[in-house]
Amino acid sequence: MLQRDMQDQFSWKPEPESGFTVQMVHANGLDFEVAMAGEGKKLALCLHGFPELHYSWRHQIPQLVEMGYKVWAPNLRGYGSSSKPGGVDSYRLNILVQDIAALIDASQAEEVTLIAHDWGAIIAWHFAILKIRPLAKLVIMNVPHPKCAQREIRHWHQLKKSWYIFFFQLPWLPEKILGRNKAQPIKEAFSKMAVDKSRFPDSDLQVYADAASRPDGLRSMINYYRALVRTKDGREIGDAMVHIPTLMIWGEEDTALDIRCTDGTDQWVPNFELYRLPGVSHWVQQEAPEKVNAILRDWLAD
Repeated sequence: MLQRDMQDQFSWKPEPESGFTVQMVHANGLDFEVAMAGEGKKLALCLHGFPELHYSWRHQIPQLVEMGYKVWAPNLRGYGSSSKPGGVDSYRLNILVQDIAALIDASQAEEVTLIAHDWGAIIAWHFAILKIRPLAKLVIMNVPHPKCAQREIRHWHQLKKSWYIFFFQLPWLPEKILGRNKAQPIKEAFSKMAVDKSRFPDSDLQVYADAASRPDGLRSMINYYRALVRTKDGREIGDAMVHIPTLMIWGEEDTALDIRCTDGTDQWVPNFELYRLPGVSHWVQQEAPEKVNAILRDWLAD
């Protein structure tokens, strides 16, 4: 169900000539702020990460439309103008995948490709492994398969990079630190990690800072990490196999996730292709959109 009575609340207002619209979609009992473009029964559902928004797919959406996809890029629960339910349990993986299922149902698509980055990719892996809905293809950017992540977190080279996950388990302090000076640390999460900092002008970073500054925004965003650690959802995944065609794009200069996290993915994903992008950070689809789009174009068309 689409709602069009909240235009003044949207966190991103595309220019009319862009071909994008932003609408509210009611799904799984919540309202989701969704950037939309294109039409048809073939859906590309783009899932953003932390501390991003649907805005992080602005470079990919036009190309996906050109390729014949209807594109939906939702702000996940807790982000932007999407609903922000309270409590850590509201952000556990087994609930988050139901959001994705409900959005797919609302789209009335007959074929679905998930394209996901960072936290969106954690959800996408879980969704594909549990076979919540049929998928045609899966695209993952800079997040390991959960079995590879569980292996690597036992080693110091990854554990030291994952310090923030443990910091986020503290009450109220992470929200206070990230929210200081009108969420300036949210901007710095992009600008300090990026290799090509010219890809992140302040006007783009302000979109993320403004969204994080909304009431309960940071609490909701950080609750993803709290639920990940405090529940077993991410570990109770059966054989962990993904049999659909899967593409992984990985910026090699990721300071949060070691490149060794990609090793052995094909053990769990037999139909798997990996593209490593040297000199590119964790924010791969925003920092290297031309390279990412070229890979997507060729792989999705195959």
